[in-house]
Amino acid sequence: MENTPLSVSIIAFNEEANLPDCINSLTFADEVVVVDSGSSDNTVQIASSLGCKVFVEPWKGHSEQKNSAVSKCSHQWVLSIDADERIPAETKEAIIQALRQPKAEVYRFPRKNHIHNRWLKGGDFWPDWQIRLFKKTSGRFCYSPHERWITQSKVETINCPIVHYSFRDYSHMVEKMNQYSSIAAAELMRAGKRYSVLTPFIHGFAMFVKIYIQKRGFLDGLDGFVNAMLKAGGSFLKYAKLLELQEQGNQRPQTK
Repeated sequence: MENTPLSVSIIAFNEEANLPDCINSLTFADEVVVVDSGSSDNTVQIASSLGCKVFVEPWKGHSEQKNSAVSKCSHQWVLSIDADERIPAETKEAIIQALRQPKAEVYRFPRKNHIHNRWLKGGDFWPDWQIRLFKKTSGRFCYSPHERWITQSKVETINCPIVHYSFRDYSHMVEKMNQYSSIAAAELMRAGKRYSVLTPFIHGFAMFVKIYIQKRGFLDGLDGFVNAMLKAGGSFLKYAKLLELQEQGNQRPQTK
């Protein structure tokens, strides 16, 4: 049976360390589209040298950047992955088999998240279901910073993982926490959300309990504890930064 053509979409910014291994895991795809948002390293040159179709455009937010990458794909079926993700051989074969006779227009995968080259099995890191294989017409990416493919179509499961090298180290986790909490606070501000001074404390504590105890983050040792603490810190900061933005808005001089 003839294989269904497949495009891969990737968004990138300063990903020269990750991109070669990512692209080399995608040899089964018919094309790889990379949308770069102005990297200052060799991301664009590496992607071009590895045969990708490369576009450079301003950053529009996680969802809109991914939607832009999907729109540039030539084929109806798209696999959307991040530069720090890899497609193992077993997952490659599962994707090829699924596309020979598709049972749905949308497929999800479990994702193995790693830090210090260790797979994190507790907390919110597993199975971490992600919709990544779909027909372009079946939906679109929404939300920021944790964008998701939103669809009304039936979602089938491919029980083979995507491998995600989530964080280089704890400093990288802190950077991500600070970045994502700022984005989330700005999103809440734009949506007109308002909370009390107690909200950061309540959400931060609840997030720690959820990740470390309810989702058994303690099974991952120190990595699991650090993850729970930083997820709690990120939740705390999201609402604290929102209160800060609200205060700054209240202090702006009124224009006549």
